[in-house]
Amino acid sequence: MVLVRDSQDAPPRDAVELTEVTKVHPGGVRALDGVTVGFGRGSFTAVMGPSGSGKSTLLHCAAGLDRPTSGRIVLAGQDIGALREPKLTAVRRAHVGFVFQSLNLVDALSVWDNILLPQQFAGTKPDREWAKELLARVGLAGREKARPGELSGGQQQRVALARALAGRPAVIFGDEPTGALDLSTGREVLALLRRFVDELGATMVMVTHDPAAAAWADRVVFLADGRIAGELHSPSADKVSARMMELTR
Repeated sequence: MVLVRDSQDAPPRDAVELTEVTKVHPGGVRALDGVTVGFGRGSFTAVMGPSGSGKSTLLHCAAGLDRPTSGRIVLAGQDIGALREPKLTAVRRAHVGFVFQSLNLVDALSVWDNILLPQQFAGTKPDREWAKELLARVGLAGREKARPGELSGGQQQRVALARALAGRPAVIFGDEPTGALDLSTGREVLALLRRFVDELGATMVMVTHDPAAAAWADRVVFLADGRIAGELHSPSADKVSARMMELTR
């Protein structure tokens, strides 16, 4: 896949692009097998597939958390496969936000300090006005001084969302971000993700096993045996479920 640009100086249309990416784990297990896929700027993509299909491996490679065995990954216009540490870490901190099922909040820090922590690690000046706006958007204005342990699970996930967006990343990666939440709270978090894409132009790539969660996305990319097994655009939960049943037969 070739990067498509509107002009010579325009940014790539894809926030993340994988070209013929293969990942072989120790022991010869091929988690990804020649995957070529792009995730457009300002889009919401769900990644689904049977257990062991390579979903999390794809996300980790795309985010620069793991290196592919072969292939090319372009993140925010940079070929991250050609980067060595600590440059790769610097690019990841500047351009990527993460929201995982395990929230990785620091219990000893306040909500406010948790949100600003990634920017402090990156050595950049936190945008405090933007952080305040994010707190309001996730419904936690006035809870800046609270500790994570004083919040509900849904509120903690909202802190994680605000933290992921605080640095204005090129793309947000989510690995089962609603997996530990009850149905109602999960819907609230997915609605927030949808709003961030629609209103702020965020790019979201979310691994999920839940067809109802995937239905919030613009597109669902399916994996099977480490390979792309099709896509659905404007997905419904019923269509996603039907496709998943085909893949697991």
